[in-house]
Amino acid sequence: MSAAVRGVRGDLDPALLGVVDAHDHLFFRSPLLKGQELDDAGLAREELAAYAAAGGGTVVQWTPYGLGRRAEELPALSEATGVHLVAATGMHQAAHYTRELLDARRSDLAALFVRELTEGIGDSGVRAGLIKVAGGFHALDAHARWTMSAAAEAHHATGAPIAVHHEMGTGALDVLDLLCGELEVPAHRVILGHLNRSPDLVLQAEAARSGAYLAFDGPSRAHHTTDWRMPEEMAALADAGYADRLLLGGDTTTAGARSVSGGPGMPYLLRRVRPRLETALGADGLERVLVANPARAFAVEWA
Repeated sequence: MSAAVRGVRGDLDPALLGVVDAHDHLFFRSPLLKGQELDDAGLAREELAAYAAAGGGTVVQWTPYGLGRRAEELPALSEATGVHLVAATGMHQAAHYTRELLDARRSDLAALFVRELTEGIGDSGVRAGLIKVAGGFHALDAHARWTMSAAAEAHHATGAPIAVHHEMGTGALDVLDLLCGELEVPAHRVILGHLNRSPDLVLQAEAARSGAYLAFDGPSRAHHTTDWRMPEEMAALADAGYADRLLLGGDTTTAGARSVSGGPGMPYLLRRVRPRLETALGADGLERVLVANPARAFAVEWA
C-alpha cells in the first residue's frame, strides 16, 4: 500500500501537492469570534484563487468538528481554483463549543473521528485527512486529555496524522508526553502548531528532536509580534539538523484576515514570508519546508 494524502476530492499522490499551506482555514465559526466568522463561500473561492496565483498548490484546513467546516463546499472550491484541499476532523478547546454539544459527544468521540476519516463528514462525502485537537496555556486540562485520547484512538485505527493547536505556542512537551508517551502515537504522526508564538529555541529543538513536525503558522495574526523572529528560528532549527521537521501555515481564522478583505491572508505566505525564508534557509531549505515536508507529514498508508 502506498501513502496518500486524503484530499477533499479523493486521495492524492503526495508528490502532486506542490507548495503547501500546512495550516489554514477557509471556513471557521466560533462563539469566541462573533462577527468575525469565515462563512462566505465566494470569498473563500477568491482567497484560494489569490493563493493559487501566488504559486500555492495545497491548503490543509484545520477547522475541526462543530466549527462551521462547510465540508460540502470544499470539493467545488478545490475544483474551481485548482488548489488541493485537505479537511480535518477533531475537536478544538472546550470554550469553542456549547456544553450540550460536548455532552452529546462524550461517549463516541473517537468513533466520530474515525467515521469522518473513513466514510465522510456528515452527508458531504468528503473524508477528513487529519485530526485537529488543542491544548491549553502551558497545560492540558481534562477536555484536552479527552480529545487527545480520542484522537490517538482514531489514529491507531486509521493512521491519520494529529495536528495540535498550542495556546500561545505553549505546552508542546506536555502534548508529546501524552500523545507519544502515554497514548503511543508515533511522533512523526504529530504536528505541533503555533510554536512560533513562543520563540523558545530550546523547547522547539526538544520538540523537533522527538520526531514531531513543527508548524510555524502565525503570519495572518498581525498582533503576534513574534512573526519577525520566525525565519531566524527556522534557520536555527535547520542548522541543528531539524530541517525535515518544519512546516509553514497562515492560520487565517477571521474574515478580516483574508487577503481579499484587506488582511494578509493565504497569499502573504508566498508574497512576503517566502522571500524571507529563502534568505534564511536557502532555496533547498525553502523547498523542503513548503513542498517535501508537508508531503510526508500528511501522507498516510490509510488503514
